[in-house]
Amino acid sequence: MAKVSMVEREKRRAELNKRFRVKREKLKEAIVNMTLSDEERWSAEQKLQSLPRDSSFSRQRHRCRMCGRSRAYNRLTGLCRIHMRGAVMNGLVPGMHKASW
Repeated sequence: MAKVSMVEREKRRAELNKRFRVKREKLKEAIVNMTLSDEERWSAEQKLQSLPRDSSFSRQRHRCRMCGRSRAYNRLTGLCRIHMRGAVMNGLVPGMHKASW
């Protein structure tokens, strides 16, 4: 089980990302827009850098829905390898079964 503080930190990052997503996208579009002047693009870059660091999507980490584990995460199910194995063994994941040969 992940530490509660780490899970809460990820929740806060997700909330910040949701709050600043539109603003970040507009600023990024302004930065790459070559029709704007250099000063306007520079000011857009400065504004983007002044936003909270945790509002960036790349700062978020995927976590297991069951235990909060950040490593060995499976995007298909949203589970870590440990809980994924249990779900497959119980037949909860359609189309998957434990390999045996």
